[in-house]
Parts: sequence; structure tokens; C-alpha cells
Amino acid sequence: MANLHREDLPAEVTALLRRGVVIPAHPLALTEGRELDLRHQRALTRYYLDAGAGGLAVGVHSTQFEIRDVGLYEPVLHLAAETAAAWTDRPLALIAGLVGRTEQALAEAEIALGLGYHAGLLSLAAFKGAGDDELIAHCQAVARRIPLVGFYLQPAVGGILLSADFWRRFAAIDNVLAIKIAPFNRYRTLDVVRGVVAAGAEDRVALYSGNDDHILLDLLTPFAVVRDGEEVVVRIRGGLLGHWCAWVKPAVELLERVHEAVAADTVDADLLKLDSQITDCNGALFDVANDFAGCIPGCHEALRRQGLLRGTWCLDPDEVLSPGQAVELDRVSAAYPHLIDDDFVAANLERWLA
Repeated sequence: MANLHREDLPAEVTALLRRGVVIPAHPLALTEGRELDLRHQRALTRYYLDAGAGGLAVGVHSTQFEIRDVGLYEPVLHLAAETAAAWTDRPLALIAGLVGRTEQALAEAEIALGLGYHAGLLSLAAFKGAGDDELIAHCQAVARRIPLVGFYLQPAVGGILLSADFWRRFAAIDNVLAIKIAPFNRYRTLDVVRGVVAAGAEDRVALYSGNDDHILLDLLTPFAVVRDGEEVVVRIRGGLLGHWCAWVKPAVELLERVHEAVAADTVDADLLKLDSQITDCNGALFDVANDFAGCIPGCHEALRRQGLLRGTWCLDPDEVLSPGQAVELDRVSAAYPHLIDDDFVAANLERWLA
């Protein structure tokens, strides 16, 4: 199969990514026996599309990296792409998670390209202890095969620390489309922004929030960086988020509101007020009280309550809701009903499950 370059992508897909869209990190629907639940997996994809998501990220952390160990990587990617194509004819950005050392990442890129995916979200977690030269060589090798979305994964869930100079060198790779910034750390977030500006890549590389603890302010902040004595202002345009695998309709509406506020250069207090509320919701979803131990089960529980999943089961049987996490989900759901889309899901669930 031929290599794919970003300039070969459909113009509509490139325009979507540059404008900024909601991209849910797609979960894995399992039966109680921990086998793929085809019906609910399809329903999730249909839900995201009808809620207005501009893309799907599949085979990523929220899909559970362990899908590779049980032979589900290709079936899950195939199911999402097939379901999306049958459900809507509007353009979508399909992003496949790529993990492991170079040989594995290239093999996964081959699968993703064969299924019609547009880019690979490249995890560097397998390179703990590696220097920047080794990291960049890996990124360059995979970028020769498929357009890349960079991924700064927070160390608490397996990521590695990456410098501003690394991000400068990464952003200089011609086949990089975007970067998901998810260190859950403001200083490291700025390292990515500084690196992209230093590479002169701010018009080519779209920045996406993966900071589920800081979503709204990521999207509203004009990041001002000085380059060659002049100020360069860049923005995080959209989100590729685990948080956005649940309660997606309000997330889409929020992003539209953000885009309107940015275009008008006016941010009102009512919009800013949502920042702490969204972060509070994320604390429950991602189990911050227990150092993220229940982050995937927490998202599953939110979806289970709506009927989009049958249970919170993960491939790892020890990955379960933490004590008190369900109570926290009760609390935020009651406190912030405007950030929850129960009514939307209830009105459409039967159709999605058909």
C-alpha cells in the first residue's frame, strides 16, 4: 500500500482538523465475558456522529491499549470506520492510535491505512529512557508512512516527559497534521506550543487539547510566544479527549460557543464559569481522587447509566471503579445537568442500538 501524505488527504478532512472539532477517544464495549460487544460498540460510534463529533480516535488509551494483546486492534478499528461510513456521509477525521516500537507502530499504521484512517496518533510510551534523537527517528519513520498526530501523554498513565526542543523537532516533520496536548500540566503544555512556534509550524500543525482537566481554558486561551522578536499567537482549536467519550452533545455545543467567542473576541463570564464545572465533572470521570486508577471505568459508568454500554468491564479485570467514584458521578451529574446529555441519548438510544 502506498504511503499517505497529509496533502493527499481529502480537503474537507484537513479543513475540519484546522478549524477544530470534537474528537471522542472511542471506548471499547465489552460483554460481561470480556468479548467485543458489537451492538454497543456500533451504538457508541453512531452516538458520537449524531452528537456532532468531527472525528473519531480509535485504538487509543480510552479504547484500552490491551486490545492489541487480544487480537482486537484491527476488528475495533474496522468496526468504527465501517459504522461511520454507513451512518453518515459528512466528512470525518478518522485517527488510529499507534503504539509500541517502530516495527509495531508501522504495522499498525498499515492496518489503519487499509481501513481508510487519515492519521495516526503516535504514543511514545514504549520509549521510556530514550533520547530525543531516537524519539525523532522513530517519529520520522512512522511519518513516512502515515500523517501523524503527536501525543503528549501524561506520565501518570504511562507517558514520558518531552521537551520544548523535542516538540520543535517533531513539528518540523512535514507529515505532522496535529498534536494532542495531554500532559495535564500547564508548563508542559506551553512546551508544546513553544516548540510548534519555534518550528514555524503553527499554520500547518493544528493543536488539540487532551488536557481533560483544563479543557475550556485550553480552548479559550490565546497562547502568545515570541519568535525572532515578534509575538506569535496560536490557539488550541479542538479536543481529542477521553472526557469527550461521554456527554458529547454538550461538548459539541461548547466548542461551537468557544469558536464564536474567539471569532468575536469576546469571552463572557457565563462561558468562563463552565471551566470549573467541566473540570469538576472530569474529576469524577477520571477518578482524580485515586490518581486516575478508575479513569476508563469512570467513563464507562457514565455511558452505562445512559444505556450506551452494558457494563463497566475492562479487558483487565482489576480495572474497576474506585470506592466512592460512583457517588462522585452522582454528584456531578446532579450538579451540572447542562453538561450531561441524558435526554438526547434517551431519545435516540433505540435507533443507535438497532
